[in-house]
Amino acid sequence: MTEVHVIVPEGIDDPERPSGGNTYDRRVCAGLAALGSVVYERPVAGAWPRPDASGHTALARAVERIPDGAVVLLDGLIACAAPEVLVPHACRVRQVVLVHMPLGHRPPDAEAGAVRARERDVLAAAVAVVATSAWTRRRLGELYALPADRVHVAEPGVDEADLAPGSAAGGALLCVAAVTPDKGHDVLLGGLATAMDLPWRCACVGSLLRDAPFADGVRRRARAGGLGDRVRFPGPCTGASLDGAYAAADLLVLASHAETYGMVVTEALARGLPVLATEVGGVPEALGHGADGTRPGLLVTPGDSAALGVGLRAWLVDAELRGRLRRAARQRRASLRRWPATTAVVAGVLAGAAR
Repeated sequence: MTEVHVIVPEGIDDPERPSGGNTYDRRVCAGLAALGSVVYERPVAGAWPRPDASGHTALARAVERIPDGAVVLLDGLIACAAPEVLVPHACRVRQVVLVHMPLGHRPPDAEAGAVRARERDVLAAAVAVVATSAWTRRRLGELYALPADRVHVAEPGVDEADLAPGSAAGGALLCVAAVTPDKGHDVLLGGLATAMDLPWRCACVGSLLRDAPFADGVRRRARAGGLGDRVRFPGPCTGASLDGAYAAADLLVLASHAETYGMVVTEALARGLPVLATEVGGVPEALGHGADGTRPGLLVTPGDSAALGVGLRAWLVDAELRGRLRRAARQRRASLRRWPATTAVVAGVLAGAAR
């Protein structure tokens, strides 16, 4: 594979709006370049996956500049929302769609048929699809009956990181997620409220701008519920500040309603941090097991604050459980996939698409 054109969201490097999808795109672009490919990155403006006419126009202009026969890797957040732009070019350029989260997984009921039809058209026209977890591959099969040999799994990688020292009491909780309805911060607050009698603090690191009304409501609820002194919302963190947040934590907590993989899970495990998360999508894959078969964390029912609270209480009161999960997290740390392995899979798919 010598050349690839990559369609990515315009805000891929915006430090105020970090996301797992943007990180994945950025690392794969860098990895392909390191393997010797010439990468033509084409950022596209628009409120994807719900762009207005200007977003579609920007995408159309980007695709029209790509020469005939070229291989194009498209972020699914953009691609799956724009069949009218991409399908007419499917016979001209070799389209590979990178699906971070199927848009048809949980669309609003009133829009479900239209959203799925549009995504189906794009994926059917692509020469290959890259999914970021085995769960995503299965879900795409359920939704669209895509041929199995056209859907490839390239799990996100993770960087090596120093072990977080942890504390004896285990009360330093960390949530790394944009404050949006899908990430379940309202459920998290409900679970935290059930353990007010125990010592803990929780830092909720993530964008407050993706859904500002929801984020404002969550912070108001925290203050009204007496959690204001124990739950912090410092906004997004990247680089050294994010490393510091992980280093200061004892447990990652994630109350998501949907996750294709959960990159923050493996980022926590890379530091030996156990995880308390909802059992959704690819999270069980990301969590995995330690060498002795022990899960390095606890999985609870999504949308259930009481279940989250039970898991949190178990972690805080049971020193033996904390020790067992920490040992499993450190074992799992050794088996995590690295970014070069992820890029190698994507590179192989692109090379196949070029033939």
